[in-house]
Amino acid sequence: MPLTPGESDRLLLHLQASLAQRRRDRGLRLNVPEARALIADAVCEWARDGLSMVEARDRGRLLLGADDVLPDVPMALDEIRVEARFDDGTRLVVVKDPFGVGVDGGPTQEEAPPAGTGELDITNEATTDIGLTSHIHLAEVNPRLRLDRAAAFGMRLAVPTGETVWIRAGERVRLPILPITGARVMIGNSGAVDGALDDPEVRARALATLRSCGYLDVVDGVAVGDAGSASGAVATLMAAGRSAREGDGS
Repeated sequence: MPLTPGESDRLLLHLQASLAQRRRDRGLRLNVPEARALIADAVCEWARDGLSMVEARDRGRLLLGADDVLPDVPMALDEIRVEARFDDGTRLVVVKDPFGVGVDGGPTQEEAPPAGTGELDITNEATTDIGLTSHIHLAEVNPRLRLDRAAAFGMRLAVPTGETVWIRAGERVRLPILPITGARVMIGNSGAVDGALDDPEVRARALATLRSCGYLDVVDGVAVGDAGSASGAVATLMAAGRSAREGDGS
């Protein structure tokens, strides 16, 4: 069965967590990879169960204690990050101090981004609040958020790592944005890009795909898409991706 990169990563994480749980059941204290996998997998499953990001994060902090891991693990692993798919979209969950030992040094965050890089208007047309973090490619965010996705292409939210900006149902906000740095290659996420962000063909194809699947957009100041199509946009996009992979024989 063809799998997206995100689906493959999720299955690998679950396999790692299952192995860690078996070792824990035998009375072994977990090492860093085992503890990280067990907590990250649990957070993803709680998201699938319908818990909120805050509830899943807080449960993640209580799953393991210092006695469940090897002595040096709490100092080596002071936070765990995992992308989990919640009912209102995929979000980065940061579980700080996962073993409740109060490791010194506080949360690790990026330095504040430079001011004046750019701003983007975003409107939440969903009936529930939606949260955004700095790790997500803005052009691919929740389909029920209306924004100029062409202007958002290759950009991210300019907030510290681990911080979530909540947009209330029906609210319109203007948020600071920054270009994604590094290799600027986007693989996974919604699967609409899967290529170099600076490639004009990749950009044009991705934007056309998002719009055709129902993601709310703003093109030349004109609203594109409606709430009805946006509600099923993710499922439409996933189905389109499967059809394309099957057509390629991959």
